[in-house]
Amino acid sequence: MAGEVSALEEAFRRFAIHGDTRATGKEMHGKNWSKLCKDCHVIDGKNVTITDVDIVFSKIKGKSSRTITFEQFKEALQELSKKRFKDKSDEEAVQEIYKLIEGKAPIISGVTKAISSPTVSRLTDTSKFTGSHKERFDPSGKGKGKAGREDLVDASGYVSGYKHAGTYDHKVQ
Repeated sequence: MAGEVSALEEAFRRFAIHGDTRATGKEMHGKNWSKLCKDCHVIDGKNVTITDVDIVFSKIKGKSSRTITFEQFKEALQELSKKRFKDKSDEEAVQEIYKLIEGKAPIISGVTKAISSPTVSRLTDTSKFTGSHKERFDPSGKGKGKAGREDLVDASGYVSGYKHAGTYDHKVQ
């Protein structure tokens, strides 16, 4: 039983920190709870729907809280297991729902990929830029930042634009 709980707790932690850089993995938001139920196929569309998952989350969490702990997570799974596996006993249903979740991690699907169409490649290839836009990038294609957007004035001489800086001593001798 301890092995199952640790696998279940590991899945809980993975989903709890998904998409949140400040998350510790001890508490789970409703958004991640819904994602867990979708990704682990707890939601089957017939017995358990997204609405059921949201209702169970609202019922389990505290009044002023926005998150659930691991213990509350297990309570929520017990609630859902009764609906998901109606034909089995309560204990068997809980074990079945644990099996669906154990060892799983958030599915990252539909992540935006770079498009390599001719139109986009022409627009993003800095070697084909002309005019003032060409000046914004160095030969490797990396942007120059502010130096590429503005004409920086050389203020090294007595008069701006003076070309013969440092030659006075040579002329005097």
